[in-house]
Amino acid sequence: MAHADVSEAVRLEARPGAPLIPLSEIALTGIYEISKILNAPNRLEATLSNVLNVLSSFLQMRHGVISLLADDDIPDITVGIGWNEGADERYRARLPETAIGQIVATAVPLVAENVATHPLFATDAALLGAADDVRVSFIGVPIRIGAKVVGTLTIDRVWDGRSVFRLDNDVRFLTMIANLIGQTVQLYRVVSRDRDRLMAESHRLQKELLELKPVKERKKVHIKGIIGDSPALRSLLDKIMIVAKSNSTVLLRGESGTGKELIAKAIHELSPRAKGPFIKINCAALPESVLESELFGHEKGAFTGAVNARKGRFELADKGTLFLDEIGEISPAFQAKLLRVLQEQEFERVGGNHTIKVDVRLVTATNRNLEEAVARNEFRADLYYRISVVPMLLPPLRERRGDIPPLAGEFLKRFNEENGRAMSLDPSALEVLMSCGFPGNVRELENCVQRTATLAHGPSIMMDDFACRRNECLSAMLWRGHSEVAPPRLRPAVSFPVLPAAADGTSADTTPGQAVADPAHATAGSGAVSRGQMPDRDRFIAAMEKSGWVQAKAARILGLTPRQIGYALKKHGIEVKHL
Repeated sequence: MAHADVSEAVRLEARPGAPLIPLSEIALTGIYEISKILNAPNRLEATLSNVLNVLSSFLQMRHGVISLLADDDIPDITVGIGWNEGADERYRARLPETAIGQIVATAVPLVAENVATHPLFATDAALLGAADDVRVSFIGVPIRIGAKVVGTLTIDRVWDGRSVFRLDNDVRFLTMIANLIGQTVQLYRVVSRDRDRLMAESHRLQKELLELKPVKERKKVHIKGIIGDSPALRSLLDKIMIVAKSNSTVLLRGESGTGKELIAKAIHELSPRAKGPFIKINCAALPESVLESELFGHEKGAFTGAVNARKGRFELADKGTLFLDEIGEISPAFQAKLLRVLQEQEFERVGGNHTIKVDVRLVTATNRNLEEAVARNEFRADLYYRISVVPMLLPPLRERRGDIPPLAGEFLKRFNEENGRAMSLDPSALEVLMSCGFPGNVRELENCVQRTATLAHGPSIMMDDFACRRNECLSAMLWRGHSEVAPPRLRPAVSFPVLPAAADGTSADTTPGQAVADPAHATAGSGAVSRGQMPDRDRFIAAMEKSGWVQAKAARILGLTPRQIGYALKKHGIEVKHL
């Protein structure tokens, strides 16, 4: 058979007794499996060890070692099959120093059919297990980043008498794997340096925030569209004023409905980029294939339906701000694509090969616990460090109750303008709103005001106009019985207990987010009315008399909300006395 035909006819027997497999199929399958490993969000040493594990199943090899040279502040790394913490020296001792030195110096692969007779292994043959009755062959290829050699990939095997052509194929296969490893190492080192820089910048900004003067000594910050004057909101606005001046990436954390998009826009409008575009996209609203096109754009004919070239959101946000909402919902595969853009500020359109550079400030938002997602390998740690330069926690509405009246007033004003009405909020209506927990935060408050205003009969919204007064609040039904609505460590747990059943078997309505204390557990020292054997009606009358027939005070005595005690008084037919 002519040598030119050998490449098509040669088959490799991977294991004794196994079927013969085409070399081309082995190479393609191996590259595919290794590329999946290199894209996984693992520690670099573990990733490289997994690459060697896969190689051992595709090649007849006894040992495999990947050695990376030191680079700036990053130490050298040496891993082998089955790597674990502290095993670097064991694998490093197996490396033939002279041969490795030549590979690094020449950037050329090295093949030795028999290390015992090769001059470069004169002092290292025994390290590889060569003996009089054991003939060991060696293959080493350089790992490069551009033209620079940053490490080596080496394997050794007991010589099986196969042709030199077999070794040549293995060299080509290992060279392709080394190129993939080089790209991964480059990204890792860029991320590592960038992470250190970002963490230093984050520390500087956090220190500056901590050194802020007391709020009373500073002029109050007012941002268009953000309503409220509670301490929690004031603290957030002060941070926004400082963070907006820089180009640092911001990660907005908080529950759904707290106004993350509004805060992102405020950061943009207070920044030096205010004259540039503010582009936003919800990452959870689009499938991965569509999201890639939306963010990076596409060329004409890139896929079915792409009749024209189109700019992506990154291009549209050039010299401005890009807001990525729900970033915690993107898939691990897309996280790798996004990371490169955030690192280099450059990308290619879908179906294109022209690199586009942009200048974009990134603001991201999520209500997920990203730390737990990183621990479960659901979110890349390198991407987490890239987006979490300045994390900002948005307070839930229950932690800024003082902002409920102005917010409710603003929402009612908008309702009146849109519907040509002139409705107002009765003080009793504000009492109902102030007693609600609002798990859906500002968004739920707005819906509640609009719904109640739509269904109200009089010129003012009264206490009895609210759905919760008629036990028809869908939010209360949704959250009742849930012990926690917040991701761990993002905000305190909030319980939504149900009021204990009354004598007739019915249950008093409870407000979502409002913990209700059982009056039976109240202490005498707190001024509570002890339940003992007292019937419910007498208990409520006693509390009302003790409070001078003021419902709010009686509610505090019994550990209830004003709305709940109002419901109980009606239920038991207790007439409120006016002193």
